[in-house]
Amino acid sequence: MEFPHLHLSIDQRVATLTIERPEALNALNKAVIQSLHQAVEWLDTQSEVRVVILTGSGAKSFVAGADIAEFASFGPKEGEALSETGHRLLFDRVAAAQKPYIAAINGYALGGGLELAMACHVRIAAATARLGLPETSLGLIPGYGGTQRLVQLVGKGRAMEMMLSASMLDAETAERYGLVNQVVEGEHLMEAAQGMAAKFLKNSGQAHAAVIRAVNAATEGGPGFGEEQRIFGACFGTADFLEGTSAFLEKRKPSF
Repeated sequence: MEFPHLHLSIDQRVATLTIERPEALNALNKAVIQSLHQAVEWLDTQSEVRVVILTGSGAKSFVAGADIAEFASFGPKEGEALSETGHRLLFDRVAAAQKPYIAAINGYALGGGLELAMACHVRIAAATARLGLPETSLGLIPGYGGTQRLVQLVGKGRAMEMMLSASMLDAETAERYGLVNQVVEGEHLMEAAQGMAAKFLKNSGQAHAAVIRAVNAATEGGPGFGEEQRIFGACFGTADFLEGTSAFLEKRKPSF
């Protein structure tokens, strides 16, 4: 099976799904989100696949964020629809998948990239990885579940600091915070992800699906996710959004 902007391989009941948009550091745009949605849907129907490893092509970037040029001209209604569609097609869909997803974070995981990694069930990072939610530097908030899942993983105080400062964490700090499960040298990243998958394969696939459903009952779908979408859209009507996105596209520092 082939999906645009993705490479899919299956070996010994483990699927490896690689985002291939290296010219844009694997940034998410509508086409990539749609393709990932189709891949996740298809993989859920494949009984021979028990675990999925999600990674990015190249050594620089897992996913460097969303494609800002694609939404810089949006207004509030379009912004809210962007968030809702992303949640429904990809981020919430990965979180609700019927088999474990392991994010193999091979480089930058920023904005939507970190949100995608957090939607996965576990995360392994290369030692050189950098992780963050820099949306406030654009006059925005995270719009793909970041305000909710980051708090769940690292706690409110650390999540607030990361989002308000728009700062990046190195992989070691991310592991200490609980944002990633394991850190390895880059050349061993896929080996480590496959090793974790092998541990999962020793146990019941039906029980895996049940664990995911039970955990998600407490952590997914709460009112905060819907409020995030509404507030994300409202940001598109602000002067700070216009300044933040313009500064990014013009490669200058914003003046808020």
